[in-house]
Amino acid sequence: MKTRFVLALLISPFLCLAHLNENKTELTCTETSDKNFHSSNSKENSINEEKYIQINGIDHWVTIKGNPSKPIVLFLHGGPGSVLSPYADAIYDDWKKDFILIQWDQRGAGRTFGRSAPIELSLEYFESNPLTLEQMVSDGIELSEYLIKHLGKQKIILFGTSWGSILGTKMAIKRPDLFYAYIGHAQVVSPAEGFNYAYQKVCKLTQIENDTISIQKLKTIGKPPYHNAKNYGQLLRIVKKYERDNSILAPTTWWKLPPEYDNKNDIQHRYLGDDYSFASYVGHKALGIQSISSEINFMKSGLNFKIPVFLIQGEKDILTPKEITTAYFDKINAPNKEYFLLPDAAHGFNESVINTQYKILKHYITPLITQ
Repeated sequence: MKTRFVLALLISPFLCLAHLNENKTELTCTETSDKNFHSSNSKENSINEEKYIQINGIDHWVTIKGNPSKPIVLFLHGGPGSVLSPYADAIYDDWKKDFILIQWDQRGAGRTFGRSAPIELSLEYFESNPLTLEQMVSDGIELSEYLIKHLGKQKIILFGTSWGSILGTKMAIKRPDLFYAYIGHAQVVSPAEGFNYAYQKVCKLTQIENDTISIQKLKTIGKPPYHNAKNYGQLLRIVKKYERDNSILAPTTWWKLPPEYDNKNDIQHRYLGDDYSFASYVGHKALGIQSISSEINFMKSGLNFKIPVFLIQGEKDILTPKEITTAYFDKINAPNKEYFLLPDAAHGFNESVINTQYKILKHYITPLITQ
C-alpha cells in the first residue's frame, strides 16, 4: 500500500548539507541535452548556460551565468529541497558582471528531482531513493570538479545557506583544494540543538504575545526531537511567523516566478521535492525514513578549515541563532575568518544578507584570488 506524503509546511525558500574518500574522485560528469532547455553564449563577454549535467549517475539541473573572465561562485541552496534557481536572476542579476554564478538544483530538489519524479511520493519511493549526506557531498564535489574543468578555472568560491551550509562545510573541509573560501549564511552547527533552541524561543515569544493558537500547538507537539516530519513542520511554521514579524523581509519581487519556471510541472516538482527532501532531512520513524540530520554536530567534526571562512548571521534568526553560531565561530580554526551579524535579518535572505555576501566576495575573497 502506497503512503502519500503531503507535509503541510510553511518554510522559507531558504531554510537552509556532504563525505568522500580523501583521494580525489574521478571526474565523471557529462552534459545532457534536452529539447526543452538550451545552452548559449549570447554575448561575447558573458556566459549563459542552462542544462542538465550527469553527476553520480543522475541528471542535475545547473545554470551557469556571468562573466567568463571572473571567479566562480557556487550557491548551495537550503531546504533541503528549496531550490534557488528560479529566483536567482531577480536577486543576483547585477552580480553577473563580476562573477560566474552557479545555481544547482541538488539531488531530490527542483528540476533535478523532476527529471525522474514519481507521480506521488510513496514509501516505496523513499525506500528505493534514500537521500544521504555522503551522497550529496559527493555530488557537490563532483560538480565542483566539473565546473573547474569546464570553465577553465583553478578554484571556486563556495556559498551555502542553512541546509546548504551543512553541505558547504562538509565540502570545504573534505576538499579544500577545490575552493578559495567558504561563506556560510544561517550556518547550521547542530540541527538537534537548533531545533531545541527554536522551541524554547518561540515558547517564550508566544507567551509574550498571548498567541493562544501557537501556544496550544507547541504544547501538543511538545519538545523536539520528534519522530515524524509533520511535527518539525509545525514547529517551523511558528518559527517563521515570529521571524517574519521581527525582521526586515526580502522584496516580494525576488520571489516572483519567471515564465520558464511558472508551469505546472516545475511547480509540482518543487513542491514534491521539498516534501521528499525535508522528510529525509528530519526523518519519519513510523515509516522507516532515516534522518540525515540527526548525527550532524560541527562543534565535534567541523572546526578545522584550510581555507578562509566567513559567516553571515541574522540577529533575528531563531532556527540557527547567534548564540549557537558565535560559539561555533569562536572555535573554528582557519587561515582567516570573519563573522557578520546583521541586526535586521532572520534566517532567510533579505537585502542586507545579499549586500553582505557581495561585500565579502569583493573586499575579502577577490583580493586573495588576484594575489
